[in-house]
Amino acid sequence: MSSISAESARKVRVVLLDVDGVMTDGGLYYSASDRGEAEGRRFHVHDGLAVHMLRRAGVEVAVVSGKISAPVRKRAESLGIVEIHQVSAFGKLEAVDGILRRLGATWDEAAFLADDLADLPVLREVGLPAAVANAVPEVREAAGWLGEVPGGAGAVREFAEALLKGRGEWASLVEGYVAECVEHWRSKQGE
Repeated sequence: MSSISAESARKVRVVLLDVDGVMTDGGLYYSASDRGEAEGRRFHVHDGLAVHMLRRAGVEVAVVSGKISAPVRKRAESLGIVEIHQVSAFGKLEAVDGILRRLGATWDEAAFLADDLADLPVLREVGLPAAVANAVPEVREAAGWLGEVPGGAGAVREFAEALLKGRGEWASLVEGYVAECVEHWRSKQGE
């Protein structure tokens, strides 16, 4: 896993995530029945805990996807993500600009984890452009951080861990999480 410098990591207040090819492997699952059509996505459980850790560290997390999808909204909401934007590829810059304004953050304070050409305009504007291992060549070239894990296989976790290690917070966040789990378990023992 490549590292993120302490200086770069400390600047990040908002982590923006693309979905297809980043939070998922990019595959789309469709089924049709007498009740209509259904669409599905496969998300990696490690990415969910990564979002939790980012939020525990005070980093805002937002989803900016180029496709409207009920499963994406459901997954993001289950992770406590409030800023969920499903727009056309041409709407990503506008969506991110709105997110940053609402959160009182600047483009330099944002990181974007991406994989494909539709992400390039945003990657070229954020302070920390990042790419999953299997991103297209143009995205890999634009990235200031390049992961070793492909999208949908824990790439968000890899990025979050690198960011939080760069900030010097990963170990204490892990210990805090473990302590909270133990405390919860112990409180249930007395019931």
